[in-house]
Amino acid sequence: MSNIKQFLLDILVDPVGKKVLVLDKANNSLKNETETFIIKDNVPIIIVDGNSNKIVNKSALHNEMKTEFDYVEHYNKDAEFFNYFEEDEYSTTKNERERSRQSIKKAVPSTTKLLLDIGCGGAWVAEHFTKKNVQVISLDISTKNPILALQKVNSDNHAAVVADVFNLPFAGNTFDTIIASEVIEHLIDPKLFVTKLIDVLKPNGKLILMTPYNEKRVYNMCVHCNHPTPSFAHLHTFNEKNIGSYFPSTNIIYKTTSFSNRYFTKLKIYDVLKFLPFTVWFGIDKIVNRILKKQVLFLIEITKS
Repeated sequence: MSNIKQFLLDILVDPVGKKVLVLDKANNSLKNETETFIIKDNVPIIIVDGNSNKIVNKSALHNEMKTEFDYVEHYNKDAEFFNYFEEDEYSTTKNERERSRQSIKKAVPSTTKLLLDIGCGGAWVAEHFTKKNVQVISLDISTKNPILALQKVNSDNHAAVVADVFNLPFAGNTFDTIIASEVIEHLIDPKLFVTKLIDVLKPNGKLILMTPYNEKRVYNMCVHCNHPTPSFAHLHTFNEKNIGSYFPSTNIIYKTTSFSNRYFTKLKIYDVLKFLPFTVWFGIDKIVNRILKKQVLFLIEITKS
């Protein structure tokens, strides 16, 4: 029998028709008069089939390379191959990751009650915010990661769902805050992604994005299709000049922050500074980046008006 948190059941809808989904305990599924979605290990799997999915599975890069891309299949295989619950303990990587997370935590409004974590990875968002009495929904397109996230963070404030960001199973105006860390650079259509997330934000809700800053993409030759493929599957790169083009033109305000210096990372200076409080570290980092201008991380905060 499924044991899905009620706060998740209260907001789930059919991604296409946006009709309410009801728990069918006898068949371990969620359904309405037209759709049925299975539940696995207390995690609803709400992925629409290919005929219902209206998103074109190509980015500008795929058009240029004349290649196809099934992003649902890709990121399910990605989750099977990479273990996002075993974090790299290399000191410089660990320090950069922690400062990135600190910047995201700081951006989350204290009034947040319901938070959606897009691309939940190792579930650090749920681990942190459920302890602060925030209800967190961990979402990923892979089946594996949300199940492991729910097992890792066993809290009354934590629920998980398998879903596609382009076909979200939530009604509009639902979430106080949405976090999408290191997701947007992977997506075929970043503008549609942002639009879909803003739709499910409440008025005055905040969308927090984290992505590499002004990244110079490196390409390798794929052994399967013999086409160039970008490292880490990063399809896009972002900076202050182009980021606004990926946002709706109305009903939002946003601000950006670039930080964490490439030279300081390579020289392992951040290892020396790792014990500093975040505000002190960030102040030093800001001064360094004014001089050296080699930021590697990009924080974008979008508020829905």
